[in-house]
Amino acid sequence: MVQFHIQADSDIPASTQLFNQIRFAIASRQYPPGHRLPSTRQLAMQTGLHRNTISKVYRQLEELGIVDAQAGSGIYVRSQGDEGGIHASSPLFQQYPEAHKLVQTSLDELLKQGCSLNQARELFLAEIDWRLRCSARVLVTAPQQDIGAGELMAKELEQALQTPVQLVPMEELDQILAQTRSGTVVTSRYFIGEAEKIAGPKSVRVIPVDIYDYSQEIQTITKLAPGSSVGLVSLSSGILRAAEVIVHSLMGDDILVLTAQSSDEYKLNAIVRAAATIICDQASYDAVKSAIQSARDDLIRAPQILCCENYIGTKSVNLLKRELGLE
Repeated sequence: MVQFHIQADSDIPASTQLFNQIRFAIASRQYPPGHRLPSTRQLAMQTGLHRNTISKVYRQLEELGIVDAQAGSGIYVRSQGDEGGIHASSPLFQQYPEAHKLVQTSLDELLKQGCSLNQARELFLAEIDWRLRCSARVLVTAPQQDIGAGELMAKELEQALQTPVQLVPMEELDQILAQTRSGTVVTSRYFIGEAEKIAGPKSVRVIPVDIYDYSQEIQTITKLAPGSSVGLVSLSSGILRAAEVIVHSLMGDDILVLTAQSSDEYKLNAIVRAAATIICDQASYDAVKSAIQSARDDLIRAPQILCCENYIGTKSVNLLKRELGLE
């Protein structure tokens, strides 16, 4: 069960702390699509917050299209984009017996609706042809104000998929999609609602990817002694904002948290001199190492660097490969 921590004496509103922690749990797949979120009563007991505050957070999540409220049942993580079809399997039925059953069931349903075998064949082939066309062009999108997160996704996907990936700011996505007949838009669950609104009316798939859950990094932070200082470095300003809130929710004022984008040389140099531990993403690692090297004569002891393995979850990358027909 995911545990949420609220620092009552923090300058960050309690609702913001809870909102960021729940959104992180969903984006990192700790709460997968279809998962029922804790009731307001359960969260009130765990966090000490008033149920009205928790209801407000749930309404915010619902307005962003992240969760669905089902009357009399609860709050559920919404299935987003085209993820429902990401488990499509090969037609080699002897090798994939479950796929065979699925195809049979789908075909039987079409026949029950009055569709002929030839028409069913056309429908299947049209869907396959469309998906192949979509796979030929992969677009990664993120809002301009957090384009660093998009850069991380694009870098990792291009390396993992071994195929060209185009990074498109969310604000330009509509214009780019107007110039193409097909494609696949990939983004994290943080931005899926905005991407779907733009790409939904067009012949384009939108596939959300899960971010890494940072469990190792969080464990390291929780083990730091009171009074320790930790630096967070990333390409993405949005990742840094969310990470700072989550770390503060976990540790309060017990540790000092410093953040910097890897392109901000001044702040990065300050972190190198002040932090005992620096956590960074792969794209920022060289910049952190270079800053430490430049400051080596001023350092009594070089900070420990903990480089995150990735931003996108490994399972999500593998499923995306399968969906794009790359494995």
